[in-house]
Amino acid sequence: MEEKHVEEWRSLVEPVVISKRNELWLLGYSNVTKDDIWNCLNKKVWKKNKENHLHAVVQDIFHLQPHTYLGYVANQIYQNDDLEASLEAVT
Repeated sequence: MEEKHVEEWRSLVEPVVISKRNELWLLGYSNVTKDDIWNCLNKKVWKKNKENHLHAVVQDIFHLQPHTYLGYVANQIYQNDDLEASLEAVT
């Protein structure tokens, strides 16, 4: 199978993302959504190479570790806090 941009594989691998979401739910991360997982993969795993084979995309989803996801979430919170602080300073 050929390489495609990971976004082109998104609808095809949605069941795999749902499986990963369910796994994280079982570990106690009940606020995780499919979009959160996909965004994490885009920013952490595929940040440099957005072109991939289907089997590699599936493997990346299954191999996403909870600590990688939590690091992504912490970074998002930190960035959002800075944005809010910057907006408050301006207004």
